[in-house]
Amino acid sequence: MMSLMASRLGIGEMIGDKVELRQNWSEDNLQQVFRAAYTHVFGREGLTLSEAFSSSEALLRNGKINVRQFVEALAQSDYYQERFFSCNSQVRFIELNYKHFLGRAPYDQSEIAYHVDLYASQGYGAEIASYFDSPEYNDAFGDSIVPYYRGFQSIPGMKQVGFNRLFQLYRGNGSSDNAQRAGKSPRLQRELAMNLSSAIVPSFQSMESITGLGMSPVEGDKRVFIVEVIQGGSQTPVAVRRSRKVYTVPFDQLSTRYQEIHQRGGKILRITPV
Repeated sequence: MMSLMASRLGIGEMIGDKVELRQNWSEDNLQQVFRAAYTHVFGREGLTLSEAFSSSEALLRNGKINVRQFVEALAQSDYYQERFFSCNSQVRFIELNYKHFLGRAPYDQSEIAYHVDLYASQGYGAEIASYFDSPEYNDAFGDSIVPYYRGFQSIPGMKQVGFNRLFQLYRGNGSSDNAQRAGKSPRLQRELAMNLSSAIVPSFQSMESITGLGMSPVEGDKRVFIVEVIQGGSQTPVAVRRSRKVYTVPFDQLSTRYQEIHQRGGKILRITPV
């Protein structure tokens, strides 16, 4: 059931996607570590960065640094600073740091406030180092595992809102953190400030198609939505006319209804609040 749900949510390839530099590593294992680190930290642009970080690669290859230090070298680089700090708001930068280095989204406003204060008092280097020096990073990745998206799984100390929040930051392996529709704006600022949950927006739907679903209280959401669907046809070579159907669905049943519709081969046309 979990694999089916992960596939429908577009995160199937992320579950259990852990890359570790083994004790008796081979060159293939080392190259896998490099690729995983570049892709996780820089997204699709990371595939072309090996030459830019050749000196850091050499240090890891020669045992002078470990995987944790290699990933921190990427984060402390001028390239990371230019790519994610200089061109974004500070809150957006912190959101991305949580995503890239801890593999999850921020849980609440206190986490954002801590890093804002840290940067203001100690600067960029201390802000980046705080993630790698944290007990959370050590427990999750240690010195030999490349950070990965832990927030799609149950993790120690994880808050329920963490799963939904990560969907606001992760939009698939083919997306770019600096080329999404919302641009430089924080994705979670309002939810964090007001202690609200985040809706899970399927990657194939635009934000406009589910207007009103973007911010939802953790409990007690009484909204109702109209879901327009094209019913799935039979699994035969005979052409069957597909009928359109309209459902009235309470907010707390939307996720279940999504799954039922897709399992029957239906297609969601529109979701609108009542």
